[in-house]
Amino acid sequence: MRLRDPEVGRGEHDSPGEASSRRAVLGTAALAGIVAGLPFFRGRFRLGDALGSPSKAQDAKILQLVLQLEYTEVALYEQALDQAGLDGELRAFAEAALAHEREHLAAIRKALGAKAGPKPTFDFGSRIKSAEAFRQAAIDLEDTAVAAYNGQATNLTKATLAAAATIVSVEARHAAWVRAIAGEVAAPDSVDTPMTAEQAARSLRELGMRTQ
Repeated sequence: MRLRDPEVGRGEHDSPGEASSRRAVLGTAALAGIVAGLPFFRGRFRLGDALGSPSKAQDAKILQLVLQLEYTEVALYEQALDQAGLDGELRAFAEAALAHEREHLAAIRKALGAKAGPKPTFDFGSRIKSAEAFRQAAIDLEDTAVAAYNGQATNLTKATLAAAATIVSVEARHAAWVRAIAGEVAAPDSVDTPMTAEQAARSLRELGMRTQ
């Protein structure tokens, strides 16, 4: 079956968010196909273990890190929408980002299948108790997402990297959007500094992720 170009058939009233979501769906569907059938990763995976030369087994390790990242994003947006009193553009952002992150999470879980690690627990504390606190947490988390994906780029096989790139571009749009809502420069630096797997894991824990 041939995948249709994501821009073909795009309605003239489609929003940029809808278009980027469509591209993300195609990319993550490709990721699921690429990783399906990977050899089982034996031994307990710890966040931060994603190190080594590109290989299918390495892809599986990195996807475990990405899985925890996507779980964290979904949880933050869900809880903030329920508890932070969001309205206006900030609420629109959170709703759009949540829809995207749910698609990303579903694709990563499908790709890993029975190999997927358990869902973490979360304690976001004051970050979901006000719109202002959530806004900063969203900036921090989306920046972490971009840096984490970029940090693992050279550790991925070419096929999986191509699929992951369709996700990180959407994460970057989220980061720019929420910064603009906060009245900050959407792209404050000319280049992004990538994170190692351990740095990304530490950032997720600082934001409120609790591994089981």
